[in-house]
Amino acid sequence: MMDFTQLPHGDVTLANVTVPACLIGQEGDLITTDISISGGQIAGPRAIAVDMKGAMVFPAFVDMHTHLDKGHIWPRSPNPDGTFMGALETVMADRAANWSAEDVRARMEFSLRCAYAHGTRAIRTHLDSIPPQYGISFPLFREVQAEWAGRIELQASNLIHSGLGGLDGPLPEIAEEVGKTPGGVLGLVTNPMEGLDEVLRGFFKLAEKHGVKADFHVDETMDESVETLRTIAEVVLETGFQRGVVVGHCCSLSAQDESRAMDTLDLVAKAGIDVVSLPMCNLYLQDRTLPGMARTPRRRGITLVHEMRARGIRVSFASDNTRDPFYAYGDMDMLEVMREATRIGHLDHSRADWITSFLTDPAATCGFDAPSLMPGAPADLVIVKARTWSELFSRPQSDRIVLRAGQQIDRTLPDHAELDHLMRT
Repeated sequence: MMDFTQLPHGDVTLANVTVPACLIGQEGDLITTDISISGGQIAGPRAIAVDMKGAMVFPAFVDMHTHLDKGHIWPRSPNPDGTFMGALETVMADRAANWSAEDVRARMEFSLRCAYAHGTRAIRTHLDSIPPQYGISFPLFREVQAEWAGRIELQASNLIHSGLGGLDGPLPEIAEEVGKTPGGVLGLVTNPMEGLDEVLRGFFKLAEKHGVKADFHVDETMDESVETLRTIAEVVLETGFQRGVVVGHCCSLSAQDESRAMDTLDLVAKAGIDVVSLPMCNLYLQDRTLPGMARTPRRRGITLVHEMRARGIRVSFASDNTRDPFYAYGDMDMLEVMREATRIGHLDHSRADWITSFLTDPAATCGFDAPSLMPGAPADLVIVKARTWSELFSRPQSDRIVLRAGQQIDRTLPDHAELDHLMRT
């Protein structure tokens, strides 16, 4: 195999590479081709050719559902029992005690450095926005967003639960912060509650006022009676909201009666709602029992991604939480997300274009430029030694090459010890 430490500088043809056919407009699964790079873009054949020995090539990834403000607080605030409520209460306490602009910036930038080194080019993050946190995190995010321009394109969505989502609460002021944030997205966690439909009508009015898309955390539970997704779809159809809606998690669908769940998905498809699945975090939290109960989890929380795709619903996968009480692990690595989503969701032995759920689909949902391997696209690439899906998913591909604008980047990951000074409580 080729030496994966260094590619030639300048114009080059990556000969004999393996790419998903759907990314270059062809039918089938994996195909062998050549990719040429000139002036930082994918171009026609060049004089200098490097035999890549079948190495797989992907466009740089899009991670459309993250929590950069929560990331890496685990050492000082671990989840006491691994449950959802344990996560919620622990984060609330940590936020109140520690989330200064300096603290959030250091952890946010650590995550961005990881994501960049792993080959991610665009990220949407949720920002906890319970007052007064939104007044700290959004101005800071705009600074970080500007500083990272050209490396990772960033968007932010506020995170607040529907009990505070009415027009008589803090949401209108939060929406002002969202509206003045480039690429800002109005967000809401939909909890089962009386009058949720009216809260959603007001929410969509605010989104229209500020000209922004909508991003929901939805039904992150295995309680089959929870179906706020259905309410969202009904209100989108009622109001005709057209700016774009994405829903995340949707775990309870997997526990519901089949006919009811399929009927809800038909409404979601009719409403034009996109979905983002977060299988690693859901696997960690869902159907977990308290320590000492000696019960193995039966239900794993992943939403009905196959049934969604069959209905034409756009489905993406993303990292979600990283080393915080909602998920104790992770490194902002979309190759890991793709590997685990494939295993957890049985994406293998299925359709050949699931790769789009980590690239072009999240980009389309968020409005990022579409990742591409076609001529004229930026040469923002992730190259791995693996030649097949089996090889790709069998190892972490730690020796991958990442190109940005055709130039190989330094992939040195930040040391977790850099954050030790923040973990002393």
